[in-house]
Amino acid sequence: MAETIYLLGEGGGIHAMDLPLPEPIQERLTKGMLRRVNKDGSPYTEKPAGPALGTPPGPGEQPPGLPTAEPAKNAPKAEWVGWAVVQGADAEQADGMTKADLIETYGTPSS
Repeated sequence: MAETIYLLGEGGGIHAMDLPLPEPIQERLTKGMLRRVNKDGSPYTEKPAGPALGTPPGPGEQPPGLPTAEPAKNAPKAEWVGWAVVQGADAEQADGMTKADLIETYGTPSS
């Protein structure tokens, strides 16, 4: 039996989705265009599965599902869009940028 999660869409609707997510939906979640929520629309927090998860995010911290570290230079563009969103970019504007522009703007400069 598939696990069901709830996603908050761009228009504010809450949508039940079975895992694994379809590739286009997963890409939009990775980019930060969709956000995982509880069934009632409240912010989703992962259940602690070990010491790596820690406590739920507080105010000003990123929601679950977005990258916690800068992606590799050869990572897919969707991961770089998600990283840009974590850094404060608008998801749609970041998605409109090229991967090279995302890396230049939000990546750590190469030495």
